[in-house]
Amino acid sequence: MRAPISVVIPTLNAQAHLAGCAAALVEGVEAGLIRELIISDGGSSDDTKEIALGIGAEWVSGEASRGGQLRRGCAEARGVWLLVLHADTQLEAGWSDAVRAHLQRQEAGYFRLKFASRGLAARVVAEWANLRSRVFGLPYGDQGLFISRELYDNVGGFANIALMEDVAMARALKGRLTALDGVAVTSAEKYERSGWVGRGTRNLWTLIQYFAGVPVDGLVRTYRKP
Repeated sequence: MRAPISVVIPTLNAQAHLAGCAAALVEGVEAGLIRELIISDGGSSDDTKEIALGIGAEWVSGEASRGGQLRRGCAEARGVWLLVLHADTQLEAGWSDAVRAHLQRQEAGYFRLKFASRGLAARVVAEWANLRSRVFGLPYGDQGLFISRELYDNVGGFANIALMEDVAMARALKGRLTALDGVAVTSAEKYERSGWVGRGTRNLWTLIQYFAGVPVDGLVRTYRKP
């Protein structure tokens, strides 16, 4: 029987993180769970492609838009399950057991969030993200998404938008998302560069505007300000 999972990772100049993200997936390969790794790139100008091909990934490229990149990558996937990750996220050891236990369920799953940073601020923001996920059913993309191909197709896949594709997917999966017994450790670079309070406030304001119907193109310009 073929391994059931296709891993899909969107990238844009991800050379600093991609190898670490992929290394954490080795246990899934050894457990016979991962069938393929698909890198869906948005026009990287660094060594992302060389790293991807060097670790045996399938390379898909197109316009830089995270939702569009994920849609293209998932379209190429042949597994009956999809594991979607950000390049700057690494799954903690033991994640494959959590995924295996989920294979017979009908819901999609996400991981508990942890930041690759010490200190109270990192813990507080991670706990808020985990609370938001449990209470409101809104995990973000840095928590990963584990979803069957059937369910993914039933909800129409990722929206072809540059931002908030993870929130759009979570809303489409309302009532069909559950926390996996595993941890996704994501980079804290954006928070450390902008400040934990500043970045957290910006993220929350972006979410509120999205729910209020502000067009995604306008949100992108604000969200990507340094």
